[in-house]
Amino acid sequence: MKKDLLHTPEGFRDIYNGECNQKKILETSLHQVCLSYGYNDIETPSMEFFDVFNKERGSIPSNEMFKLFDKYGNTLVLRPDFTPSISRLAAKYFEEHSLPIKLCYQGNTFINDNKYYQGRLKENTVIGAELIDDSSIEADLEVLSMLVECMKASGLKEFQVEVGNVAFYNGLLNEAGISGEVAEELTTLIREKNYFGEEELLNSLNIKEDIKKILLELPQLFGSVEILDRAKSLTTNKDCLEAIKRLEDLYELLKISGYDNYISFDLGSLSIHSYYTGIIFSAYTFGTGQAVATGGRYDKLMGQFGSDKASIGFSLVIDRLMAAIDRQGLEFTGNYSGTLICYKEAALKKALEKANALRADGQRVCLIKDCGKDHETYKSYAKNSYLLDVIMINENGCENLCK
Repeated sequence: MKKDLLHTPEGFRDIYNGECNQKKILETSLHQVCLSYGYNDIETPSMEFFDVFNKERGSIPSNEMFKLFDKYGNTLVLRPDFTPSISRLAAKYFEEHSLPIKLCYQGNTFINDNKYYQGRLKENTVIGAELIDDSSIEADLEVLSMLVECMKASGLKEFQVEVGNVAFYNGLLNEAGISGEVAEELTTLIREKNYFGEEELLNSLNIKEDIKKILLELPQLFGSVEILDRAKSLTTNKDCLEAIKRLEDLYELLKISGYDNYISFDLGSLSIHSYYTGIIFSAYTFGTGQAVATGGRYDKLMGQFGSDKASIGFSLVIDRLMAAIDRQGLEFTGNYSGTLICYKEAALKKALEKANALRADGQRVCLIKDCGKDHETYKSYAKNSYLLDVIMINENGCENLCK
């Protein structure tokens, strides 16, 4: 029985030693990118009322949430998604603000098991940013630029951000008169690239052949910027053409800083989160089959909390990013600093004086008693702790910098 208590529940795990150090350093690097763009930290509770994430808000399905009850019988959930939480917070505390609101956050999300999450983590650490009350294309540019900089700050050399626009798809649905459960089913089929299922569904509907053709081709409308020309040639729908124009203009702006090199397009990109209304994007790299970051524009979500403000943001899953870095065999880009002091028992006073002096100077110091191991063992210990130097102090109090 005691051994059973050593294990974590399925989908949850411990993080320790070097991996935990790497994770904290990575989080700090990504957080610094958000701060450099002028975003301010906020925190929302890990537990919220169920209605913050219900179907009307466009969050994940109810059966994928961890639910519990408070003493009043209210249904609570562990936060499955940050965006509705931040929309609630912004509606409550920033309703009277007349200028754009820039917020960043870090915390864990919890998603219960279903067929899409088998074998995957149910608890993930995410870091992200939200730009609220700004509907401009410049806001789209800033958030995408931040995401690219975060990916670069992680140490990744090769990655791609696939960008789409939900407004293109919504324009086709409106023209075809598709809504309700049929629209939800079609969205799922397109998101999963299930061409045969999509074709079967569309053939059962009484819609124009030209719209059916576009919807069938939608999962294949991905690639470089030239795919936007292909999309324009397929429709005369005003909303669809405006959606493509937004992507074209955004691409031109991304060229200013060279971020266009990391951008591709996918007009069949649809999220499980139905609150997205415009630009939508996902970041991919080698070594993981899932997107390491997702985001987009959600201009109508805050209105459901009583404060109608256009918004856009992204969230980056630290756990997936670390897995990709490891599988690509990349050397972790964490900064080594501080000192490991290894002392003989008789030199404790000298070791304490040295450690206190270094700490007073703002340095990290790890103090351990010499247990007779060789120098290479202590150097390895220091490396795994991201400490730069190793100082050995012998019985006489003499210091020796271990190279």
